[in-house]
Amino acid sequence: LLLPICIQLAILAGIMVRLESEGPALFVQDRLGRNRKVFRCYKIRTMRAGTINAASHVVGDAQITRVGRILRATKLDELPQLWNVLRGDMSFVGPRPGLPHHEELTRARDALGVFDATPGITGLAQIHNIDMSDPEKLARKDREYIDNQSLLLDLEIMLKTVTGSGQGDAAK
Repeated sequence: LLLPICIQLAILAGIMVRLESEGPALFVQDRLGRNRKVFRCYKIRTMRAGTINAASHVVGDAQITRVGRILRATKLDELPQLWNVLRGDMSFVGPRPGLPHHEELTRARDALGVFDATPGITGLAQIHNIDMSDPEKLARKDREYIDNQSLLLDLEIMLKTVTGSGQGDAAK
């Protein structure tokens, strides 16, 4: 029911990105999904065009644009991931999908069976401010989510995400 509104918000966000900086409004990045399957993850671009393709904590805060800060704070940059949900690559809640070249996180998640779960737009780690800069801690929190997954927990995570709890993959 909210899809038409989300599409309009994503278009508006894309226009804001394009008005502020050159480059595409949409950011597309390969991510690891369930069973380590690589898929294309879609987001509204929040960093300067030409920024290296790496995790936010590696790239750094200086690369985030003014509009990008607003989009990240409101989580509107995540709207295109609804396409990933519709395609079945992601769910609303689950472990955030990692980057294929982030080997330390991949090993930690493999060891704990995190790749058995479908990744999500938001997750337990994000509302607890755990990002990819601490792979072991992130994998443990992902496993905690999997072990305790329920509709009530998913609703709690979504509510906390929408109300601004945690910054998850925010650049440092």
